[in-house]
Amino acid sequence: MLSRLRHLDAYAKPLEDFRVKTSGGAAVTLVSAVIILLLFVSELQFYMSKEVYPELFVDTTRGEKLRINMDVTFPHMACAFLSIDSMDVSGEQQIDVSHNVYKQRLSPDGQPVAQGAEKHEVGGKLEEAPPPVETGELDPDRCESCYGAETPAMLCCNSCDDVREAYRLKGWAFKNPDSIEQCRREGFTDKMKEQAGEGCRIYGFLEVNKVAGNFHFAPGKSFQQAHVHVHDLQTFGSEKFNLTHHIKHLSFGQEYPGIINPLDGTNAAAVEGSMMFQYFVKIVPTVYVRVNGEVVRTNQFSVTQHVKAIGSGSVESGLPGVFVQYELSPMMVRLTEKHRSFLHFLTGVCAIVGGVFTVAGLIDSFIYHSTRAIQQKMELGKAS
Repeated sequence: MLSRLRHLDAYAKPLEDFRVKTSGGAAVTLVSAVIILLLFVSELQFYMSKEVYPELFVDTTRGEKLRINMDVTFPHMACAFLSIDSMDVSGEQQIDVSHNVYKQRLSPDGQPVAQGAEKHEVGGKLEEAPPPVETGELDPDRCESCYGAETPAMLCCNSCDDVREAYRLKGWAFKNPDSIEQCRREGFTDKMKEQAGEGCRIYGFLEVNKVAGNFHFAPGKSFQQAHVHVHDLQTFGSEKFNLTHHIKHLSFGQEYPGIINPLDGTNAAAVEGSMMFQYFVKIVPTVYVRVNGEVVRTNQFSVTQHVKAIGSGSVESGLPGVFVQYELSPMMVRLTEKHRSFLHFLTGVCAIVGGVFTVAGLIDSFIYHSTRAIQQKMELGKAS
């Protein structure tokens, strides 16, 4: 039986006496071993990485929130001048907006003016009004005038921001803060002058209704007038607004491996005074499923940009500011992580080893026979 099995041996071994070992063959062997090692490491890394399978289907989710993460710096706009608003596709300001947005004052050279940051209420209202200068002389139970802007929801205006909010609810422009007792007492005009020449960093997140809309950074406090969203710019007089900005980060939803946020690191310079920057964003809802079963619900997006100069001397109309207008795609992408097949890895390793050895054998045979032929010709030449 053993003698019969020997006839099936596909790897017949020549006798040791008939083997010829050369220095060229040794060099080819070493080079082949190095190539095999490098290709094996590459194949192993490919096997250890996760494969992501994309799927596309119709988005049927309802009632979800859209999280907007932002970190934007305005080097030439003071925080006292800027406000943030979020609006839906109908042009109405979104209600029930969860947010955690902060404004940090920056010096002209880009350094923080103070250690802390001021929390900002979307729509322009500060979460906490600054304390009056003469707190000891004021009655805590007082009810100061709103200067004709009283409403059932706001009968008393005990601070400058209360008056501004009352004006906003009425749709009135806040023209002359020096004529308001609360603003004079709190030094509203002095605060504006103090921050002149400073910059502002706005960072945090918004959670809005998952419908098309926009959010924007613009100077002045916003209010509704005849169902139109406007900003009160008369407080700043004829000042030109330099809306040069740097978008460090802007995303919609959670991060996942391989995500690309096209607006990250964007720098936009205002070459003229009072410019309007518009970013039109197309959001694609995305579900990322990890190998362990964890599901990350997030979004990808693409963006196009439009810039125009507005104000006096320009035929364009609009509001100076940075506007991000977004709409949602009806399609959803699912990305699923999966481990790569071990059999595929084993096949690749065998192909690497076999292929390199085969090619190396051909090269070694070519070198050996070429060398022998040259030697024989040289010996014949000497003999003659």
